[in-house]
Amino acid sequence: MAGGAAHPGAELLPFARFLDSSLQPLVYGYGRGTLHELRAREFGRLAGTVYLDHAGTTLFPQSQITSFMKDLMENVYGNPHSQNISSKLTHDTVEQVRFRILAHFNTSPEDYTVIFTSGSTAALKLVAEAFPWVSPGPEGSGSCFCYLTDSHTSVVGMRKITAAMNVSSIPVRPEDMWSAERQDAAAAGDPAGQPPHLFCYPAQSNFSGTRYPLSWIGEVKSGRRRPASRPGKWFVLLDAAAFVGTSPLDLSVHQADFVPISFYKIFGFPTGLGALLVNNRLAALLRKTYFGGGTAAAYLAGDDFYVPRESVAERLEDGTISFLDVIALKHGFDALERLTGGMESIRQHTFTLAQYTYTALSSLRYPNGAPVVQIYSDSDFSSPEVQGPVISFNVLDDHGNVVGYSQVDKMASLHNIHVRTGCFCNTGACQRHLGISDEMVKKHLQAGHVCGDDVDLIDGQPTGSVRISFGYMSTLEDAQAFLRFIIATRLHSSHGQPLPLATPGEAGAPPEDSEAQNAVPAARARGSSSPQEDTSPHSGVWNNSPTAVDAEGLCPPLLEATGTQQTTSEKAADVPDGDLRSHVITNLFLYPIKSCAAFEVIRWPLGSQGLLYDRSWMVVNHNGICLSQKQEPRLCLIQPFIDLQRRIMVIKAQGMEPIEVPLEENSEQVQICQSKVCADRVNTYDCGEKISNWLSKFFGRPYHLIKQSSDFQRNAKKKHGKDQSAHTTATLSLVNEAQYLLINRSSILELQQQLSTSCENGKEELFPMNNLISRFRANIITNGTRAFEEEKWDEISIGSLRFQVLGPCHRCQMICIDQQTGQRNQDVFQKLSERRERKVKFGVYLMHTSLDLSSPCYLSVGSQVLPLLKENMEHHDIPATE
Repeated sequence: MAGGAAHPGAELLPFARFLDSSLQPLVYGYGRGTLHELRAREFGRLAGTVYLDHAGTTLFPQSQITSFMKDLMENVYGNPHSQNISSKLTHDTVEQVRFRILAHFNTSPEDYTVIFTSGSTAALKLVAEAFPWVSPGPEGSGSCFCYLTDSHTSVVGMRKITAAMNVSSIPVRPEDMWSAERQDAAAAGDPAGQPPHLFCYPAQSNFSGTRYPLSWIGEVKSGRRRPASRPGKWFVLLDAAAFVGTSPLDLSVHQADFVPISFYKIFGFPTGLGALLVNNRLAALLRKTYFGGGTAAAYLAGDDFYVPRESVAERLEDGTISFLDVIALKHGFDALERLTGGMESIRQHTFTLAQYTYTALSSLRYPNGAPVVQIYSDSDFSSPEVQGPVISFNVLDDHGNVVGYSQVDKMASLHNIHVRTGCFCNTGACQRHLGISDEMVKKHLQAGHVCGDDVDLIDGQPTGSVRISFGYMSTLEDAQAFLRFIIATRLHSSHGQPLPLATPGEAGAPPEDSEAQNAVPAARARGSSSPQEDTSPHSGVWNNSPTAVDAEGLCPPLLEATGTQQTTSEKAADVPDGDLRSHVITNLFLYPIKSCAAFEVIRWPLGSQGLLYDRSWMVVNHNGICLSQKQEPRLCLIQPFIDLQRRIMVIKAQGMEPIEVPLEENSEQVQICQSKVCADRVNTYDCGEKISNWLSKFFGRPYHLIKQSSDFQRNAKKKHGKDQSAHTTATLSLVNEAQYLLINRSSILELQQQLSTSCENGKEELFPMNNLISRFRANIITNGTRAFEEEKWDEISIGSLRFQVLGPCHRCQMICIDQQTGQRNQDVFQKLSERRERKVKFGVYLMHTSLDLSSPCYLSVGSQVLPLLKENMEHHDIPATE
């Protein structure tokens, strides 16, 4: 540990010590070659990545896809509803896969039927529609639908279908099921002639990983354990989607009536394919209203006559099933058994990793003894019978306050660690573990929080948590990289230095040639004299800062080398401050290509969308998806220059010849296409094959440059809490949220001081001011007088121009990217998070009001900024621009 020995509770638990202290034998790996070899051979794409969202989806091995593609290339598979040879091959192969699925769950076609669906959600919906519900009437109370509150949204959603049938729904808490008194089966009475009821519960909670007793199946069906005091015959739906990804399920012992599954949870591929396993003893009772292609034995188009097919699968599978995806399952089973030996081996391996991580995570303490995390679980991770390989938790500060899951997720991304955050489509479990009442859920919705967003704290209380989960290819290095991340970002030495993310040779650490040494990319050392000194000659990192230009003085010499000329930042030092309380523009930046390098100017015209040509272009991948530095950090090395006189944009990058792109499209030649920015559809056009080839050569993959169509108007969303009349609604370029972003040098200075480090001789070294300014990618930089005073402004005036302050900008992990090198350094994000009370806010959004463009309008360096303070201190937070 830098600066001294780690205090107790801040050390990584050695794996060997953990194994020695275990009260039960634990299994790691599969005993047929090392996991390192398996990962290198089958999951090479994970190099440098720590993937911990296997409960969301596991990952497919390379050999599975290779084998499947070989199968497709060598065989002709026709529609199974036809009668030709290729169709017969498809039909027989699909039937063989059905048998393989049943064998995987230790059952047979005599006991269960496999009904293919688009996923477990579709399987649940099918049960809700086809179950033989009985509506209440004079003779009885009818059927009831019971579900465990710790259930996926898709289970809870079944109640809307049952409500339409006048069937009551009863939520059951886990505590009530655990404490329910077991009854004598004879005392339950004869269910014959009584209404059928359905009880749904998950084999494994997708929120906490808790594994509920499979014995409940037999107990509920026999009447020995009742979810509700209702006379009738109970049937059981076991939601096995989360469970079967890492554990065997024996349906010959635990004979649930319905078992929905999703195959991507097991194999990673194919997606969009699931199944409903139906107990044949119940199959004849299922009723279905709609009938689709392939389900009818006979029907009349002109009369209400329809006879379903006798086969349960054919009767309930509407239309042509996704037969190629079904065939892919064969290769999934083959790969899984070949690589691991089966589900029991997977269960033991993943539980060992989960128990180790849980033990290590639980032991982490701050110097004052406070825990670093709060784990949400109903078990002590004692065995795989009661706990799956899932850990749900929130990070705490040393005072016990929750650090929002969004902030943890952003920090994890900087270490290339993939986690899941939120409530994971399980509101019931989220409420139960986090103590969120029904009233609070409604209050959170009124405050703007919806499922899946990044609003992680409301009134200091968490709205969700962080979840990590392991899969069959997960390694000890994955677990230890995650633990080192938590230690490094939460536990510091007395000198403020974070713990190293990896310590080769440390007790319990993997050998130097293991995966853990490459699991997390190293960040550049903060004490280096310049970013370039840490870069190898072949890394593609370089520094060629553009010269600031005046819009009226733009000329062809832009193509010449500019690194030695005076920059606007240097010229800003000559700007007189006058009154110390005044505010002056010291820098102006526009970013012609979204997420690419800044173009610094001294004086620049305004357009209806902000600074003229600011974020008018963006780089997209081969699927038309907009790229940012979060996915492609080297975007910052692409330097655009605008030449207004020649009406061109010149684009430069190291090792590439400069290339020119016209500022405006030729309306007769361009083809308008639709793209998406921040959930908005925008009309764009492709800037041509020449620039596409240029970008593709630089990045080594197919990319395109597109520009927002000049006749397309995109309006800002009215969600900032301001009274905006129709004539003041902001029009936007390809920015995410607002026309302008302003930052204050006083705020930067405070952050700079927090980031200061001490070198060997005790001299304080500061992050370069210009480096920090560039990270925040603002348009307007002011000199300011006090840190973060800009967040108290309501409006500003610059000459005759007026701008409304929309609110502070929540920053994303892009601020950790050095805009000169493309390298990441998470210290900026972490320090800002600490300074701003765990909410990474920096800079304020602006939009111009009553802008008259009948004559040219300009912003200039040196112009005075006159702020108008807010009448009250309320403000509305807005997500980051990029």
